[in-house]
Amino acid sequence: MKYRRLCTLVGVVALAGLLMGACGSGPTGEPQDSLPTMQVKGGSELAVVDAMGRTVEFSEPPQRVVVAGKSSLTIVNTLFLFPEAKDHVVGLVVGNQNPGDFLDFVDPTFNQKAVLEVEAGPEQIAPLKPDVVILRSFMAEKLGKPLEQIDIPVIYVDLETPEQYFRDVATLGQVLANEARAEEIKAYYQSKLDHVDKNLEGLTGEQMPRVLLLQYSDKGGEAALNVPSASWIQTTEVELAGGKPVWKEAAQSGGWTVVNFEQIAAWDADKVFVIHYKGDSAEIADRLKVDPQWQALEAAEEGGIYGFASDIFSWDQPDPRWILGVIWLAGKVHPDRFADLDMHQQVMQFFEQMYGMDKTAVEDSILPSLKGDVE
Repeated sequence: MKYRRLCTLVGVVALAGLLMGACGSGPTGEPQDSLPTMQVKGGSELAVVDAMGRTVEFSEPPQRVVVAGKSSLTIVNTLFLFPEAKDHVVGLVVGNQNPGDFLDFVDPTFNQKAVLEVEAGPEQIAPLKPDVVILRSFMAEKLGKPLEQIDIPVIYVDLETPEQYFRDVATLGQVLANEARAEEIKAYYQSKLDHVDKNLEGLTGEQMPRVLLLQYSDKGGEAALNVPSASWIQTTEVELAGGKPVWKEAAQSGGWTVVNFEQIAAWDADKVFVIHYKGDSAEIADRLKVDPQWQALEAAEEGGIYGFASDIFSWDQPDPRWILGVIWLAGKVHPDRFADLDMHQQVMQFFEQMYGMDKTAVEDSILPSLKGDVE
Protein backbone atom coordinates (compact mmCIF):
# COMPACT_ATOMS: atom_id res chain seq x y z
CA MET A 1 0.00 0.00 0.00
CA LYS A 2 1.33 3.41 -0.88
CA TYR A 3 0.83 6.41 1.32
CA ARG A 4 1.77 10.05 1.34
CA ARG A 5 2.15 12.39 4.31
CA LEU A 6 1.66 15.95 3.16
CA CYS A 7 4.35 18.31 4.45
CA THR A 8 3.40 20.74 7.21
CA LEU A 9 4.90 24.12 7.91
CA VAL A 10 6.73 22.57 10.81
CA GLY A 11 7.43 19.28 9.03
CA VAL A 12 10.87 17.82 8.63
CA VAL A 13 11.83 18.70 5.06
CA ALA A 14 14.71 16.25 5.12
CA LEU A 15 12.23 13.35 5.20
CA ALA A 16 10.50 14.42 2.00
CA GLY A 17 12.64 12.28 -0.25
CA LEU A 18 11.90 9.23 1.84
CA LEU A 19 8.14 9.57 1.67
CA MET A 20 6.27 7.89 -1.14
CA GLY A 21 4.60 10.38 -3.43
CA ALA A 22 4.92 14.12 -3.92
CA CYS A 23 4.81 16.59 -1.06
CA GLY A 24 2.52 19.62 -1.04
CA SER A 25 1.32 22.27 1.34
CA GLY A 26 -0.51 21.11 4.48
CA PRO A 27 -1.61 21.93 8.04
CA THR A 28 0.60 23.61 10.59
CA GLY A 29 1.21 20.52 12.72
CA GLU A 30 -0.52 22.00 15.76
CA PRO A 31 -2.95 19.70 17.65
CA GLN A 32 -6.47 19.94 16.23
CA ASP A 33 -9.67 19.57 18.27
CA SER A 34 -12.09 19.69 15.34
CA LEU A 35 -13.28 16.45 13.79
CA PRO A 36 -11.02 15.27 10.96
CA THR A 37 -12.24 14.93 7.42
CA MET A 38 -11.53 12.22 4.90
CA GLN A 39 -11.09 13.27 1.31
CA VAL A 40 -11.21 10.79 -1.55
CA LYS A 41 -8.92 11.78 -4.40
CA GLY A 42 -8.30 10.15 -7.73
CA GLY A 43 -10.67 7.24 -7.16
CA SER A 44 -9.59 5.17 -4.13
CA GLU A 45 -7.02 7.54 -2.57
CA LEU A 46 -8.01 8.95 0.82
CA ALA A 47 -6.52 11.49 3.19
CA VAL A 48 -6.80 11.59 6.97
CA VAL A 49 -5.94 14.55 9.21
CA ASP A 50 -4.60 13.28 12.53
CA ALA A 51 -4.26 14.80 16.02
CA MET A 52 -1.04 16.59 15.06
CA GLY A 53 -2.77 18.33 12.17
CA ARG A 54 -0.80 16.23 9.66
CA THR A 55 -2.48 14.95 6.50
CA VAL A 56 -1.68 11.30 5.77
CA GLU A 57 -2.78 9.89 2.41
CA PHE A 58 -3.41 6.26 1.51
CA SER A 59 -4.26 4.60 -1.77
CA GLU A 60 -6.86 2.52 0.12
CA PRO A 61 -7.93 2.01 3.74
CA PRO A 62 -5.09 0.41 5.73
CA GLN A 63 -5.40 -3.34 6.15
CA ARG A 64 -2.60 -3.99 8.66
CA VAL A 65 -2.69 -1.76 11.75
CA VAL A 66 -0.05 -1.73 14.50
CA VAL A 67 -0.35 0.11 17.82
CA ALA A 68 2.95 0.97 19.47
CA GLY A 69 4.60 3.22 22.03
CA LYS A 70 3.58 4.17 25.54
CA SER A 71 -0.06 4.40 26.64
CA SER A 72 -1.03 2.01 23.86
CA LEU A 73 -3.79 0.43 25.98
CA THR A 74 -5.89 3.56 25.48
CA ILE A 75 -5.55 3.27 21.68
CA VAL A 76 -6.14 -0.48 21.45
CA ASN A 77 -9.25 -0.42 23.64
CA THR A 78 -10.60 2.46 21.55
CA LEU A 79 -9.86 0.69 18.26
CA PHE A 80 -11.88 -2.31 19.44
CA LEU A 81 -14.99 -0.17 19.69
CA PHE A 82 -15.00 -0.92 15.95
CA PRO A 83 -15.81 -4.51 14.90
CA GLU A 84 -13.20 -4.25 12.11
CA ALA A 85 -10.36 -3.96 14.62
CA LYS A 86 -10.17 -7.69 15.24
CA ASP A 87 -9.34 -8.24 11.56
CA HIS A 88 -6.98 -5.31 11.03
CA VAL A 89 -4.95 -4.93 14.25
CA VAL A 90 -1.98 -7.23 13.68
CA GLY A 91 0.39 -6.04 16.39
CA LEU A 92 0.33 -4.09 19.65
CA VAL A 93 2.25 -3.27 22.78
CA VAL A 94 1.47 -5.18 25.94
CA GLY A 95 2.56 -3.21 28.98
CA ASN A 96 1.64 -3.41 32.66
CA GLN A 97 -2.02 -3.18 31.69
CA ASN A 98 -2.46 -5.97 29.16
CA PRO A 99 -5.40 -5.22 26.83
CA GLY A 100 -5.81 -8.95 26.30
CA ASP A 101 -7.03 -9.27 29.89
CA PHE A 102 -10.22 -7.67 28.61
CA LEU A 103 -10.23 -7.92 24.81
CA ASP A 104 -10.07 -11.71 24.86
CA PHE A 105 -13.79 -11.44 25.65
CA VAL A 106 -14.37 -9.31 22.56
CA ASP A 107 -12.02 -11.05 20.12
CA PRO A 108 -11.35 -14.77 20.75
CA THR A 109 -8.27 -14.56 18.47
CA PHE A 110 -6.76 -11.61 20.29
CA ASN A 111 -3.94 -13.67 21.84
CA GLN A 112 -2.73 -14.56 18.34
CA LYS A 113 -1.72 -10.98 17.54
CA ALA A 114 1.94 -10.00 17.55
CA VAL A 115 3.14 -8.57 20.85
CA LEU A 116 5.64 -5.71 21.06
CA GLU A 117 7.59 -4.36 24.00
CA VAL A 118 6.75 -0.85 25.19
CA GLU A 119 10.13 0.39 23.98
CA ALA A 120 9.91 -1.39 20.60
CA GLY A 121 11.46 0.65 17.79
CA PRO A 122 11.22 0.58 13.99
CA GLU A 123 13.36 -2.56 13.76
CA GLN A 124 10.74 -4.54 15.75
CA ILE A 125 7.72 -2.90 14.10
CA ALA A 126 8.80 -3.10 10.45
CA PRO A 127 8.68 -6.95 10.22
CA LEU A 128 4.92 -6.77 10.92
CA LYS A 129 4.56 -4.96 7.55
CA PRO A 130 2.10 -2.36 8.88
CA ASP A 131 0.08 -0.19 6.53
CA VAL A 132 -0.13 2.28 9.41
CA VAL A 133 1.16 2.61 12.97
CA ILE A 134 -1.02 4.45 15.48
CA LEU A 135 0.69 6.33 18.31
CA ARG A 136 -0.18 8.79 21.05
CA SER A 137 0.98 12.27 20.03
CA PHE A 138 3.66 12.47 22.70
CA MET A 139 5.50 9.64 20.90
CA ALA A 140 6.06 11.74 17.76
CA GLU A 141 9.74 12.57 18.29
CA LYS A 142 10.88 9.32 19.85
CA LEU A 143 9.10 6.82 17.60
CA GLY A 144 6.97 8.53 14.97
CA LYS A 145 9.77 10.24 13.03
CA PRO A 146 12.03 7.16 12.95
CA LEU A 147 9.12 5.12 11.55
CA GLU A 148 8.47 7.68 8.82
CA GLN A 149 12.15 7.68 7.90
CA ILE A 150 11.70 4.07 6.76
CA ASP A 151 8.44 4.85 4.91
CA ILE A 152 6.03 3.51 7.54
CA PRO A 153 3.03 5.86 7.82
CA VAL A 154 2.03 7.09 11.28
CA ILE A 155 -1.23 8.49 12.59
CA TYR A 156 -1.35 10.25 15.97
CA VAL A 157 -4.19 10.42 18.51
CA ASP A 158 -4.51 12.31 21.83
CA LEU A 159 -7.66 10.96 23.56
CA GLU A 160 -7.24 13.25 26.61
CA THR A 161 -10.42 15.36 26.42
CA PRO A 162 -13.94 14.62 25.18
CA GLU A 163 -13.33 16.86 22.17
CA GLN A 164 -10.08 15.08 21.34
CA TYR A 165 -11.70 11.71 21.94
CA PHE A 166 -14.51 12.41 19.46
CA ARG A 167 -12.00 13.68 16.90
CA ASP A 168 -9.71 10.69 17.35
CA VAL A 169 -12.58 8.19 17.18
CA ALA A 170 -13.56 9.81 13.88
CA THR A 171 -9.96 9.37 12.69
CA LEU A 172 -9.99 5.68 13.63
CA GLY A 173 -13.31 5.30 11.85
CA GLN A 174 -11.61 6.55 8.68
CA VAL A 175 -8.63 4.23 9.14
CA LEU A 176 -10.98 1.24 9.59
CA ALA A 177 -13.36 2.43 6.83
CA ASN A 178 -16.34 2.61 9.18
CA GLU A 179 -17.21 6.26 9.71
CA ALA A 180 -20.82 5.33 10.52
CA ARG A 181 -19.65 3.41 13.59
CA ALA A 182 -17.59 6.43 14.67
CA GLU A 183 -20.75 8.51 14.61
CA GLU A 184 -22.59 5.88 16.68
CA ILE A 185 -19.84 5.95 19.29
CA LYS A 186 -19.87 9.72 19.46
CA ALA A 187 -23.68 9.75 19.79
CA TYR A 188 -23.53 7.30 22.72
CA TYR A 189 -20.91 9.33 24.59
CA GLN A 190 -22.66 12.61 23.88
CA SER A 191 -25.96 11.28 25.19
CA LYS A 192 -24.28 10.32 28.46
CA LEU A 193 -22.58 13.69 28.79
CA ASP A 194 -25.86 15.45 28.04
CA HIS A 195 -27.61 13.44 30.75
CA VAL A 196 -24.96 14.39 33.32
CA ASP A 197 -25.19 18.05 32.24
CA LYS A 198 -28.97 17.99 32.56
CA ASN A 199 -28.78 16.67 36.12
CA LEU A 200 -26.22 19.34 37.01
CA GLU A 201 -28.23 22.15 35.42
CA GLY A 202 -28.37 25.28 37.58
CA LEU A 203 -25.40 24.19 39.70
CA THR A 204 -23.59 27.21 41.16
CA GLY A 205 -19.93 27.46 42.06
CA GLU A 206 -20.78 27.33 45.77
CA GLN A 207 -22.58 24.02 45.21
CA MET A 208 -19.56 22.38 43.58
CA PRO A 209 -17.66 20.25 46.12
CA ARG A 210 -13.90 20.62 46.33
CA VAL A 211 -12.54 17.32 45.02
CA LEU A 212 -9.13 15.68 45.35
CA LEU A 213 -8.20 12.78 43.07
CA LEU A 214 -5.13 10.74 44.00
CA GLN A 215 -3.33 7.80 42.46
CA TYR A 216 -1.86 5.36 44.98
CA SER A 217 1.34 3.58 43.98
CA ASP A 218 3.79 1.41 45.85
CA LYS A 219 6.74 0.94 43.54
CA GLY A 220 9.64 -0.68 45.30
CA GLY A 221 7.50 -1.17 48.37
CA GLU A 222 7.31 2.57 49.02
CA ALA A 223 3.81 4.06 49.04
CA ALA A 224 3.17 7.35 47.29
CA LEU A 225 0.16 9.49 46.41
CA ASN A 226 0.11 11.39 43.13
CA VAL A 227 -2.17 13.93 41.47
CA PRO A 228 -2.75 13.96 37.69
CA SER A 229 -1.81 16.70 35.28
CA ALA A 230 -4.27 19.56 34.96
CA SER A 231 -4.59 18.73 31.25
CA TRP A 232 -5.33 15.01 31.70
CA ILE A 233 -8.67 13.24 31.44
CA GLN A 234 -8.79 12.64 35.22
CA THR A 235 -9.03 16.37 35.87
CA THR A 236 -11.61 16.77 33.13
CA GLU A 237 -13.72 13.94 34.60
CA VAL A 238 -13.93 15.74 37.94
CA GLU A 239 -15.00 18.96 36.24
CA LEU A 240 -17.57 17.21 34.07
CA ALA A 241 -18.98 15.58 37.20
CA GLY A 242 -19.56 18.97 38.83
CA GLY A 243 -16.55 19.08 41.14
CA LYS A 244 -13.69 21.54 41.65
CA PRO A 245 -10.28 19.81 41.29
CA VAL A 246 -8.31 21.35 44.15
CA TRP A 247 -4.95 20.19 42.76
CA LYS A 248 -5.34 21.77 39.32
CA GLU A 249 -3.19 24.86 39.87
CA ALA A 250 -0.39 22.77 41.36
CA ALA A 251 -0.32 20.20 38.54
CA GLN A 252 0.81 22.05 35.44
CA SER A 253 3.86 19.87 34.77
CA GLY A 254 2.18 17.40 32.43
CA GLY A 255 2.57 14.19 34.45
CA TRP A 256 1.73 12.56 37.76
CA THR A 257 2.98 14.71 40.65
CA VAL A 258 3.79 13.23 44.06
CA VAL A 259 2.13 15.06 46.95
CA ASN A 260 2.71 14.76 50.68
CA PHE A 261 0.15 14.74 53.47
CA GLU A 262 0.86 18.36 54.37
CA GLN A 263 -0.30 19.44 50.94
CA ILE A 264 -3.31 17.12 51.09
CA ALA A 265 -4.26 18.57 54.48
CA ALA A 266 -3.88 22.12 53.14
CA TRP A 267 -6.30 21.35 50.32
CA ASP A 268 -8.70 19.66 52.79
CA ALA A 269 -11.08 18.61 50.02
CA ASP A 270 -14.74 17.79 50.58
CA LYS A 271 -14.37 14.52 48.69
CA VAL A 272 -11.33 12.37 47.95
CA PHE A 273 -11.11 9.68 45.26
CA VAL A 274 -8.25 7.19 45.24
CA ILE A 275 -7.08 5.35 42.11
CA HIS A 276 -5.12 2.10 42.37
CA TYR A 277 -4.10 0.50 39.08
CA LYS A 278 -2.67 -2.66 40.62
CA GLY A 279 -5.31 -3.57 43.18
CA ASP A 280 -8.67 -2.70 44.67
CA SER A 281 -8.88 1.03 45.26
CA ALA A 282 -11.58 0.49 47.90
CA GLU A 283 -9.01 -1.22 50.11
CA ILE A 284 -6.72 1.81 49.92
CA ALA A 285 -9.64 4.14 50.65
CA ASP A 286 -10.57 2.03 53.70
CA ARG A 287 -6.99 2.32 54.99
CA LEU A 288 -7.06 6.09 54.68
CA LYS A 289 -10.40 6.32 56.50
CA VAL A 290 -8.92 4.77 59.66
CA ASP A 291 -5.58 6.59 59.48
CA PRO A 292 -5.43 9.05 62.43
CA GLN A 293 -4.03 11.84 60.24
CA TRP A 294 -6.70 11.42 57.59
CA GLN A 295 -9.51 11.27 60.15
CA ALA A 296 -8.97 14.98 60.83
CA LEU A 297 -9.77 15.89 57.22
CA GLU A 298 -13.15 17.15 56.04
CA ALA A 299 -13.61 14.27 53.59
CA ALA A 300 -13.04 11.62 56.29
CA GLU A 301 -15.40 13.32 58.72
CA GLU A 302 -18.16 13.41 56.10
CA GLY A 303 -17.58 9.88 54.76
CA GLY A 304 -16.25 11.30 51.54
CA ILE A 305 -13.24 9.08 50.77
CA TYR A 306 -13.85 6.65 47.91
CA GLY A 307 -11.95 4.05 45.94
CA PHE A 308 -12.16 5.00 42.26
CA ALA A 309 -14.36 2.63 40.27
CA SER A 310 -12.92 0.11 37.81
CA ASP A 311 -13.59 -3.19 36.15
CA ILE A 312 -10.61 -4.92 34.53
CA PHE A 313 -9.21 -1.41 33.95
CA SER A 314 -9.73 1.78 35.94
CA TRP A 315 -12.37 4.24 34.73
CA ASP A 316 -10.11 7.29 35.09
CA GLN A 317 -7.93 6.76 32.00
CA PRO A 318 -8.29 8.04 28.41
CA ASP A 319 -9.63 4.58 27.63
CA PRO A 320 -13.26 4.20 26.43
CA ARG A 321 -14.25 3.72 30.09
CA TRP A 322 -13.71 7.41 30.84
CA ILE A 323 -17.42 7.96 30.24
CA LEU A 324 -18.24 5.45 33.00
CA GLY A 325 -15.85 7.40 35.20
CA VAL A 326 -17.70 10.66 34.57
CA ILE A 327 -21.10 9.08 35.30
CA TRP A 328 -19.86 7.34 38.46
CA LEU A 329 -18.06 10.45 39.73
CA ALA A 330 -21.15 12.61 39.17
CA GLY A 331 -23.15 10.19 41.30
CA LYS A 332 -20.60 10.41 44.14
CA VAL A 333 -19.97 14.15 43.90
CA HIS A 334 -23.69 15.01 43.68
CA PRO A 335 -25.63 12.02 45.07
CA ASP A 336 -28.75 14.16 45.53
CA ARG A 337 -28.87 14.89 41.80
CA PHE A 338 -28.23 11.28 40.76
CA ALA A 339 -30.38 9.41 43.27
CA ASP A 340 -31.64 6.97 40.62
CA LEU A 341 -28.21 6.15 39.19
CA ASP A 342 -27.70 2.40 38.68
CA MET A 343 -24.05 1.82 37.76
CA HIS A 344 -24.59 -1.88 37.06
CA GLN A 345 -27.13 -0.90 34.43
CA GLN A 346 -24.72 1.68 33.02
CA VAL A 347 -21.97 -0.95 32.85
CA MET A 348 -24.25 -3.43 31.10
CA GLN A 349 -25.29 -0.86 28.52
CA PHE A 350 -21.72 0.33 27.92
CA PHE A 351 -20.23 -3.08 27.18
CA GLU A 352 -23.22 -4.19 25.14
CA GLN A 353 -23.38 -1.08 22.95
CA MET A 354 -19.70 -0.20 22.75
CA TYR A 355 -18.11 -3.65 22.54
CA GLY A 356 -20.96 -5.80 21.29
CA MET A 357 -20.83 -8.12 24.30
CA ASP A 358 -24.05 -9.94 25.10
CA LYS A 359 -25.72 -9.65 28.49
CA THR A 360 -24.49 -13.03 29.71
CA ALA A 361 -20.89 -12.22 28.81
CA VAL A 362 -21.05 -8.93 30.72
CA GLU A 363 -22.63 -10.62 33.74
CA ASP A 364 -20.06 -13.43 33.73
CA SER A 365 -16.90 -11.53 32.80
CA ILE A 366 -17.28 -7.84 33.65
CA LEU A 367 -19.58 -7.42 36.65
CA PRO A 368 -17.52 -9.81 38.84
CA SER A 369 -14.43 -7.69 38.10
CA LEU A 370 -15.92 -4.42 39.42
CA LYS A 371 -13.72 -2.84 42.08
CA GLY A 372 -13.65 0.39 44.05
CA ASP A 373 -16.76 1.96 45.56
CA VAL A 374 -18.97 1.22 42.56
CA GLU A 375 -22.20 0.97 44.54
